[in-house]
Amino acid sequence: MAILSIQSYVCFGHVGNAAALFPLQRLGFEVWPVPTVVLSNHPGYGSRRGHAVGAEAVAALVDGVAERGAFERCRAVLSGYLGAAATGRIAVNAARRVKTASPHAIFCCDPVMGDREEGLYVPDDIVRFFREEASTAADILVPNAFELEALAEQPVTGAAGAVAAARKMLARGPEMIVVTSVPAATGQDSARTATTLLVTASAAWSVATPALSLRAKGAGDMFTALFLGYLLHSRDPADALGRAVSSAFAVIEATVAADAQELTLIEAQDAMIDPPRRFAAERIF
Repeated sequence: MAILSIQSYVCFGHVGNAAALFPLQRLGFEVWPVPTVVLSNHPGYGSRRGHAVGAEAVAALVDGVAERGAFERCRAVLSGYLGAAATGRIAVNAARRVKTASPHAIFCCDPVMGDREEGLYVPDDIVRFFREEASTAADILVPNAFELEALAEQPVTGAAGAVAAARKMLARGPEMIVVTSVPAATGQDSARTATTLLVTASAAWSVATPALSLRAKGAGDMFTALFLGYLLHSRDPADALGRAVSSAFAVIEATVAADAQELTLIEAQDAMIDPPRRFAAERIF
């Protein structure tokens, strides 16, 4: 019941590992967080302190965990913001090492690159790394729709467009792709709903929730952790999708109600585990 989580860390607020660690712990997992950057806060505040963790240092931290004999009981590797392609290769290698020691372990990759509001905020070599290397190594990819467009190099509009782009990426190796923030097809109103899709080679499921205007960052990091945790518990992708969306929505709804700049992850932890509103995944293809 352990997960190796390689992504950013902030001291203040909830993004990266600071958004993923606690939900996974509440779901009953031991989590070994390895930071790729260590910052006082996320960059959205306009100023920050801290530094990137170099690839060699990330590799050393992973080696240290391995030296404890931990990989044999690791059920998954989770990666998020990596900061540099060299660091990404450390994460991919860590996943391979974990799978060697624990053959049933899975690699869940959140290819953090940007969003529609801010555009790409990583260098081109990281985009290529996710497209050409991470996508072939990962069992699960969890991009937002903007990131999926960058990976598949084709537009993502509406469920059909998202499924087509996801299946292009599935051909590279992943077993499933979860796409968040899927925009409505041309002519449809997306202002009132937020759509998340799960796509495999043979099927696709959708979950729609009311759209909420969220100021806080880190919702995607939290959602990916929740999806991975629920999937490891149930081994049912559609069930995990519905549960993860419901849990994430509960935290987002509480954050919006509080008009908070950061996810109210601690305050809403009970609602996260037992959401007052449940959203089930519906098969669409």
